[in-house]
Amino acid sequence: MLFLSFFKTLVDREITVELKNGVEITGTLKTADQYFNLKLDNVKCKNEDKFPHLSSVKSIFLRGSTVRYVHLSKGDVDTNLLQDASRRGKLH
Repeated sequence: MLFLSFFKTLVDREITVELKNGVEITGTLKTADQYFNLKLDNVKCKNEDKFPHLSSVKSIFLRGSTVRYVHLSKGDVDTNLLQDASRRGKLH
């Protein structure tokens, strides 16, 4: 549940998601669930030359099992909050 809570703090922030098939998608995170499914708006494909069909996509739902990495800007990560939450998780 720690990661779900963390990703819910990133709603309305821009993230980049790298999929297992090599597609890199940047967009505004709208929702995340316990299965790591993500919904992004204002989508842009970073490697559009390899995947031209994604140039017209503006909103996308990504199934969690297809996600390889999620890239975040350093300013979006509250390390103190994560450390506190992980400590509380170990105690309970």
